Amino acid sequence: MKRALLALGALVLVIVLALVVSWFAVYSGGEEEGGGDVVATRPERKNAPRGEPQILFGDLHVHTTFSTDAFVMSLPLLGGEGAHPAADACDFARFCSAIDFFALTDHAEALSPNQWSEVKRSIRQCNAVAGDPTDPDIVAYIGWEWSQVGRVPEEHFGHKNVIFRGLSDTELPARPIAAPGLAGNAMVGSGIDLVELAQVPWRDYDQRQRYLNLVASQRALTGAPLCAEGVDSRELPPDCREFARDPAQLFEKLDQWGIEALVIPHGTTWGFYTPPGYTWDKQLAPSQDDPDRQRLIEVYSGHGNSEEARPWRAVDLAPDGSGTCPAPREGYEPCCWRAGEIIRSRCEAPGEACEAAVLKARADYLLAGVGGHIAVPGATVEDWKGCGQCLDCETPSFSYRPGGAAQYILARGHFEPGAAPRHTTLGFIASSDNHKARPGTGYKEYARRKLTEATGAVSPVWDKLVLGPPQAPTPASRTWTQEELTSMAPWLVVYAERQASFFLTGGLVAVHAMGRDRDAIYDALKARHVYGTSGPRIMLWFDAVDAQDRRLPMGSSLDAARSPRFEVRALGELVQKPGCPQSVEDAIGADEVARLCAGECYNPGEERRRISRIEVVRIWRQREAGEAVQPLIEDAFLRFDCPDDPSGCRFSFEDPEFADRARDVVYYVRAVQEPTPAVNGGQLRCKDAACTEVDPCYGDHRTPFTDDCLAPIEERAWSSPIYLHHVADAAPPSEVEGAP
Repeated sequence: MKRALLALGALVLVIVLALVVSWFAVYSGGEEEGGGDVVATRPERKNAPRGEPQILFGDLHVHTTFSTDAFVMSLPLLGGEGAHPAADACDFARFCSAIDFFALTDHAEALSPNQWSEVKRSIRQCNAVAGDPTDPDIVAYIGWEWSQVGRVPEEHFGHKNVIFRGLSDTELPARPIAAPGLAGNAMVGSGIDLVELAQVPWRDYDQRQRYLNLVASQRALTGAPLCAEGVDSRELPPDCREFARDPAQLFEKLDQWGIEALVIPHGTTWGFYTPPGYTWDKQLAPSQDDPDRQRLIEVYSGHGNSEEARPWRAVDLAPDGSGTCPAPREGYEPCCWRAGEIIRSRCEAPGEACEAAVLKARADYLLAGVGGHIAVPGATVEDWKGCGQCLDCETPSFSYRPGGAAQYILARGHFEPGAAPRHTTLGFIASSDNHKARPGTGYKEYARRKLTEATGAVSPVWDKLVLGPPQAPTPASRTWTQEELTSMAPWLVVYAERQASFFLTGGLVAVHAMGRDRDAIYDALKARHVYGTSGPRIMLWFDAVDAQDRRLPMGSSLDAARSPRFEVRALGELVQKPGCPQSVEDAIGADEVARLCAGECYNPGEERRRISRIEVVRIWRQREAGEAVQPLIEDAFLRFDCPDDPSGCRFSFEDPEFADRARDVVYYVRAVQEPTPAVNGGQLRCKDAACTEVDPCYGDHRTPFTDDCLAPIEERAWSSPIYLHHVADAAPPSEVEGAP
């Protein structure tokens, strides 16, 4: 008996030791990844002479796999390509997209102290390779994304990119400043949650290093101590994790550093994470704004368009913050309403019980916020049809929140007793928000899975592991508590499956600059002499010529008694040739062209695409809090159909109503290009105008990875606005902001 017990004990010990050894074989060995090294050569470029006006193109919104969401996208189970470090961003911008400048903006919530050091090292290396600093082939800026998400509209401020002029340690903060709360928790927790699904490394043993490195990165981040609150940022240790709860605190901390920075809001209409009913209103308050730093807004990215305002909302909010589900209106069906209709379709018979279930489903949807879809078990992407989407917008962002649209922001005012109305003055840019270290991806429409954020499980097996087994449809909705929602993995709360149809290749920011160097580009950005495009390198000029014959470029703000003459000119993008320039292949080789550039580069020919029309948008500034906003937005105020002219499109106009109405007004222009195919151009691919039937373009195995989901769109460029403040007499030249 004793021998038997000893033998059993020995067997158990062997099994335990085998399990321990096996566990270490699979789950140990992860390491925090670095920023990489840039290619030391550069292709030839023909730069414009120094000191002459020129248009330069860039991308101010780029993530590497230092961002947790980007790292998750890189995993093999999602069909990821592996690490894309900071060095890849530099090389892609230089060799593949051939843009003139870019900024790295990894999520501050995901950057460990070591990774922040690696970002600085790689970006400095990128600039060191660029040649003469007064005439470089590319300029790389350092920054981060402050990623704030609130559960309800009054707590939500959204995401902002913080970008610095300089490169030295004296011109940069010691650490990034993150946002606490939902986004920050997701960045810290989502990777570990994913890897702790024990089957992952076992089922994908050959690729286990990617999963292990994710764990190591997360541990390095969580291992850094939290910074003390209420202490001047300059007095904190460099290796702690610092947070700013809202824009006011973010601006305060930047003030403490006294370093020049731009703070650029983006994603202001993205319903993927923005609570229903959100509006920009509270960010117009002086405490939540910084007009010296917050001078630009990103109106377009790879997540879609955030330009156009609409009168509808996803929820009707009462003064106490409670919400009710609004009824559908022409061109828009709230998803809370669609939730009720899905439950209605499951009723055994019409009647009071069915109507009660419908009403409960609408309420349950609203209670779950951005996770409303999980209130209806078993509902498919097709079941939701076109709900929540701006069906008459051009390539809108997913689950559109029009209270954050650029047009709404410019029209809306902030009002305090005894004070003049306060409005914001912003220039328009676009960028990519690429999460694979690929700045400027919109030069060609190809490689949906590599150049956009569309992602998903590579097989049904991984689908079940990540998302759980499919749920059966139920006759009643589920009521989720906030505690339950908080405890769920973030990718289960947001509707990633549905959003995959809305990812685009991304936009560009263009600057009218007096040189190619770092300061010339930054000065143009700060002066708002900028515009955005949906990806193509459309050339755009928009100037005001006043009574003194002063030419004031886009982004200017001036006092005037009567309308100046506005002059507009646009040229379409150069048509792309296939492949890459020979100089690129000579510099980095065919294998790197295939890996880094996904096989294609910016490779322009001589022919330009046609600008089909130019539209002028006029926005009157709100005078009092009760004034309706939507009637103040005139889109389009004027439309000019362009001739088929290889020299481009140009026209001029004046606005006599400005003097007659004697109120402040904003003008900007859209240059619209002839239709061309674009990745995910059809988004949900609605079968009719009301979107009662959809054919989604999935990010996972349900849509072939070789299918780029091409559909024609009208690519476009948005000028920065010109702002007119009505006065009895026009201001002298020295009082005109934005005059060169």
